[in-house]
Order: sequence, then C-alpha cells, then structure tokens
Amino acid sequence: MHSRKLRSVKYALVIPDGAADEPQDSLGGRTPIEAADVPHVDAVAVAGVVGRANHVPEDMPSGSDVGTMSLFGYDPHRFHTGRAPLEAAAQGIELGPDDWAVRCNLVTVVEETMRSFTAEQIPTDLAHELIGRLQAAHCGDANWKFHAGVSYRNLLLYRSRDGSAPFSSETTSTPPHDITDQPIEAFLPQGPGSDALRAIMDRSRTVLAEDAANATRESPATQVWLWGLGRRPALVPFVERFGRTGAVITAVDLLRGIGRLLGWDVVEVEGATGYLDTNYAGKGQAAIETLESGRDFVVVHVEATDEASHEGNAAAKVEALEAIDRHVVGPLHDYLRSQGEYRLLVCPDHPTFLRTKTHSHGYVPFAACGKGIEADSATAYSEPQSESGRTFDSGHELMPWFLA
Repeated sequence: MHSRKLRSVKYALVIPDGAADEPQDSLGGRTPIEAADVPHVDAVAVAGVVGRANHVPEDMPSGSDVGTMSLFGYDPHRFHTGRAPLEAAAQGIELGPDDWAVRCNLVTVVEETMRSFTAEQIPTDLAHELIGRLQAAHCGDANWKFHAGVSYRNLLLYRSRDGSAPFSSETTSTPPHDITDQPIEAFLPQGPGSDALRAIMDRSRTVLAEDAANATRESPATQVWLWGLGRRPALVPFVERFGRTGAVITAVDLLRGIGRLLGWDVVEVEGATGYLDTNYAGKGQAAIETLESGRDFVVVHVEATDEASHEGNAAAKVEALEAIDRHVVGPLHDYLRSQGEYRLLVCPDHPTFLRTKTHSHGYVPFAACGKGIEADSATAYSEPQSESGRTFDSGHELMPWFLA
C-alpha cells in the first residue's frame, strides 16, 4: 500500500469498552446507554449519524483484541493471531517468528470455581512479587519466561530455541473473565501443547500459596490462568494504510500493544487505571493535547464500562458512561469544533452483558459527526436508535468510511 497525502482534518475516536448491552430491569427496561445522562454523545448523534457495527466475527472469540482491531480498520480474520502477542508489544517485548506469548492472569479459584479473574484487582507490587516467585520456581523449562505487567495482567513467553513450538492454531484457551462463578474444568486449555499449559497452571498453585502477603488477602491469587496465546501479528502501519498519523490513550496493555504495532504514539495519563476509578478528565485533556501536538487522529479508550459489566454492576456502568460523556466526549468535541474541520466517532468494541458478565458477539451502536457527515434522523445515542441507521456487518469497514 502507498501512503496518502496527509490532511489537516482532525479525527478522534472514543471507545467506551463493552458499553453495548441489553435492557435492564433495574434500569426500567433501558440499556445502560439509554439510562445514562450523556448529553455530549447525544449531541454527536444529533449533529451526525447513529448506526451500528459488528466488530467480532461469529467464528472468533469476543474480546477487545478482536473488537478493537476491527474498529481500527483491520480485518481480524486477516490480522489477528492472539491477544497475548498484542500485550507483549505493549511491553516492548520482541517475539521471534517461532515464539509464542500467553496471557497469564493471576486469579482466585475456590473449590475449582473461578471466583475472581483479577484476584480482586491484586495490587501491582504484589503481582510483581508473585510473578518473580513463579519464574524463580521454574514453572516450566528453559523455554518459558514470565513477564510481570499491571495488576492481574501478566504474560508468559515461550521462546523457541530450535524453530519449533508445542502450540498451533488448534490450541484453544478460554478467557477467565468469561467464566466467573463457573467450574473451571470444562474451560482448561485444549489441543496441542495444552498439557504444558495445564502443568504450569497446576504448579503455580503451590508457589502462590507459599507467599505470606498473598495469603493474608481476602481473595488471594490462588493460581495463574493461561489463555490468549499466539505469535506476533504483521499489522500494516496505520499511516501507510490510511495516510494519517495516530495516537492512543489507554490504561490497558492490549490497546497499547495494538497502538505500537500500528505505529501510533502511546500517550500515558497519570491516574489512568483501566478501572472504574480511572482519570477520565486526564484522558480528555490528553486527547486535546495530542491533537494540538500535530497528530491527525487520536483514540481514547476507557475500560471502566467493561469492568462494570464484568462485575454485573448496572449502576456503575451508567456512572462510567456519564463520566466518559462529561470528561472525554464533551471537552474533546468542544475542542474539535473550535479548531476547524474534524470528525468525531464514539463506538464500543463489543457488547459486554451485565446479565452474563462476559463479552458477547453482536452489533454495537456508533455515533459520528463532522466534516461531510450529513445528519440523519437520530435524536440520541442508543442501541434502539442504531438499528435504523447505517449498518456495518463487517466492522472493519467502519474506519475507512469514517476517515474518507
């Protein structure tokens, strides 16, 4: 592909992760988006269009790795190799052509049931201590290397020494956030190399139980959960594909990794936690400063809405949507209107249902406004209003339309 001539139009995408949902009895039969007071996103809807997009193909697991790759304009069937390699990129870890990265959650399993896929948001300093213990205990052989990340989100690498690896595209694993309060037996890794993964998971129980600081917690990390494995992807740089420079603002390693692989700047915001207590206002201000610095396109990703769904907390999901509207969409849209020609898009990556506490397949609503986007009949941003708007059955086609 050849680079296109860069334009002066500014573009922004706000991702309320997992915001799309079902009607809730606790919210008077409304979805969290409908129940939330989001005047700034509604203003985007009124000024432009509301439609829907399907970012996760039915034959792929639903998650932000697949969903955001599609949302950024990359067909996941073509480019997706696994979640863990994207997080490895976020940590600056280079993978060889035959190396594999594996997501390594610190989790709480009680009586063989997944009680917490985060070990109740285990502190990062303790998580680093535990990952160090696991590496020192040689949970694996010389090919394996643990890498500490943030809180429960860590990595295990398989470094191939002879060009071979025990895994293949047939190796499957289940995200722990999809099996909260369920027995784990049916969700353990399957296929080539799964016996090695299971052995490491089993041995981790003894190592973690020996840590005194971990044992005193109300919900200690009882083992690691290995999933999302894959080899390094080959993503075409965003500026080469779309002719625009970009940056991403996120607290989640997965998004940082995709951003780095696309050639974007990764903008860090103090107090951005990837949880409900994140620094919403800091993210909004950072987006403005990023565009002011000369970038053509900025992505603001907020994980809080997804976390609320994983906890089954409808009220928290509404509050997170309102905070995104007030502190991110509002200030960002005001800036964009003041600086000249622009386009603004608000779109989740996938639905995350409060009912199931898991990621789901299906359409998500988007709202877009700005240069060349003629207003439709939408009066607000919501799932029901999106059903009569423009539909992208292949979600990766939304970004080329938005940037046109």
